[in-house]
Amino acid sequence: MDIDTRLLRSFLAVAEEGSLTRAAERVFVSQPALTKQIRQLENQLGVRLFDRSHAGMAATDAGRELARRTPRLLAAWDDALRAARATGRRSARVLRVGFVASAANEATQDVVAEFARRRPGWRAELRQASWTNPSAGLADGEVDAALLRLPFPGQDALRVEVLFREARWVALPSGHPLAGRDEIAFRELWDEPFVAAPEQTGAWRDHWLAADEREGRPVRIGAVTEQPDDWLSAIASGYGIALAPESAARFYARPGVVYRPVTGVSPTRVGVAWAPADDRSPVVRDFVRCCLDLARTP
Repeated sequence: MDIDTRLLRSFLAVAEEGSLTRAAERVFVSQPALTKQIRQLENQLGVRLFDRSHAGMAATDAGRELARRTPRLLAAWDDALRAARATGRRSARVLRVGFVASAANEATQDVVAEFARRRPGWRAELRQASWTNPSAGLADGEVDAALLRLPFPGQDALRVEVLFREARWVALPSGHPLAGRDEIAFRELWDEPFVAAPEQTGAWRDHWLAADEREGRPVRIGAVTEQPDDWLSAIASGYGIALAPESAARFYARPGVVYRPVTGVSPTRVGVAWAPADDRSPVVRDFVRCCLDLARTP
């Protein structure tokens, strides 16, 4: 019997979290999709893996036995996959670098050029990810390193070095009553509808809603988007406003949307991230050094 490792990862997340909601955030899928995956795995195995109740998801005897063995199975598969990709990377001399939105900024071209100088014959291939994949493919081993906005789900399982911080501004429809202001206090925005990332992005979504900086005031969601273009369209159409890095005013300028500084909200951070298994990779280390050296250059 062939089992999709994606189903096993989803199963393990539910078994360890005991909650579909928390597990869905951990594996970056919606709760209905996760429920469907668990049922699909149960049907393939022909056993019930969980007892479902209002209190959560409790593993059955069969579920506990599978949960005991699954981490070793997935670790072995991940090691084999990583080794195969590393061999292919060395053969092709390509370092795959994921990024989400403006985490790849004006300095990225200099980083890529410096990496090529330090590693003649190699090239860094940039791959943009949607907001539903806040690790830009790093958590799944799709890329070798990533330029990311912090925090993001799964961050604790990866190596991360902070490169710089920048202020969070607000993106507003150009006709918004506050659009003419030079500066806006975050408190004035608490009751506004916000354009948000999907729920499964967890801490990443919460950061861009500044959910923990509202003194307990609930967040109003006006629209949910996964890509910058859809995000801009939702704001321009008046469905909501959104916090954004200051650099968004340069990267994502468009008619109908204005950006203004915000006081009373903490800055955002950009970091370079890589898998612990690549601590000994000289190629990944060189790329990280390039990022750090250029981030420290005045």
